[in-house]
Amino acid sequence: MKDLIERSKQRDADAFTQLMQSQMQNMYKTARALLSNEEDAADAISDTILACWEKLDQLQEPSYFRTWMTRILINKCRDLQRRSARFYPAEEVPEQAEADRGFANVEWNEVLLAVDEKYRLVLMLYYVDGYKTGEISQILEIPESTVRTRLARGRERLAQVCGETKKPKEAGRYEIHMMERTRTV
Repeated sequence: MKDLIERSKQRDADAFTQLMQSQMQNMYKTARALLSNEEDAADAISDTILACWEKLDQLQEPSYFRTWMTRILINKCRDLQRRSARFYPAEEVPEQAEADRGFANVEWNEVLLAVDEKYRLVLMLYYVDGYKTGEISQILEIPESTVRTRLARGRERLAQVCGETKKPKEAGRYEIHMMERTRTV
């Protein structure tokens, strides 16, 4: 990936396209965790790709590319949320789109949408995108202890949403049963 980043910094469009394609699934999952519909997620991803291309020369350390790109994506998602909030009075919020066919586990995503955004985002970055708490701290520009707290509270909230009334299996670990699959968070 470092080679693609370096070539992209030299304005190699093919390398940049390859680089973005390799990150597309992570961007989509993160955008969908923050935004309520697929069209907004696609807009945020497009804006992110454009911003990455325009500002790639500002990336100082290639090993932080994913963190840098995810931070841009989160900011673009929040921009879209702010714009949407201006257009829809609280009484006229549009209905959520039906189940997203792009996700492998629709139930899991419905459960995630029931969790507050600040917890959902941290959960997605940690469990889906595979970031460590220190990296999430950098992306969200919050202390690492806050990331750990949000992870713990997000797990608790997931357990509540799924009807889990038992104590955690281990300190901070809950088992969430959904259809044919069990996720331990």
